[in-house]
Amino acid sequence: MADFVSRGFGGGRRAPEHLAKRMPPGQYYEKGFPVLTAGPTPRVDLASWTFKVEGKVVSPGEWSWEQVAGLGLEQIPCDIHCVTKWSKLDTSFGGVSLDRFWDRVEPRGGFAVARSTGGYTTNLPMEDLTGGKAWLVWEHEGTPLTPDHGGPVRLLVPHLYLWKSAKWISQIRVLADDYPGFWEANGYHNRGDPWREQRYWND
Repeated sequence: MADFVSRGFGGGRRAPEHLAKRMPPGQYYEKGFPVLTAGPTPRVDLASWTFKVEGKVVSPGEWSWEQVAGLGLEQIPCDIHCVTKWSKLDTSFGGVSLDRFWDRVEPRGGFAVARSTGGYTTNLPMEDLTGGKAWLVWEHEGTPLTPDHGGPVRLLVPHLYLWKSAKWISQIRVLADDYPGFWEANGYHNRGDPWREQRYWND
C-alpha cells in the first residue's frame, strides 16, 4: 500500500458529549482539517480544467470551470470522516450537486469510477452518487478549496470515508460493473461506510 504524506493531526480527542452520537465507531474528534495525500499534490489550472462524465450514459458531457461554476453554488453542511480515524464535525463545503450532471447525461450503469488529475481513481455505486448525496465542491467554509485539500475542485461524498471523495476530480466514468479504484485495489474496503467501520477488505 502506498505511503501517506500527512500533516496537521491534533491527536485522539473525544467529541463533546452533545456531539458524541455523530461520531462513527473508532473515530476521534478533530477540530482541524488534516492533510492526507498519496504522492505529490497536483497544481491544476482552472483555465484548462474540465469535468467529464463518460461511459454508460445516454449523452456524454464535458464542462469547463466557468460552466460548472455557472450552475450555482450550494452550501453543504456536513460531517466528514477519514479512514485514518479522525472525524471533523459541523464543517461545510460549497459546490454543486452531481444530480445536475446526471440530469444531463442520463446514466445507464449501476457503478462509477471517479478519476483525479494525476490518475488516482476510486469506485462507487451510483446509489451513493445520486439523490443529493454527492457534490463537486470548490469551497470549504467560505474560502476556495486549497490544492492540499483537493482544490480547485474535488468530489464530496460525506456519508462515506473521505478517500471516496476524490481530490482534484477530472472525470466520472459510469460502468455496468464494479471495478476497484486505487485504494480499493490496495486493501481498502470496496464501499467505505464509516458507521460500519468498512476500512479494509475484511471489515
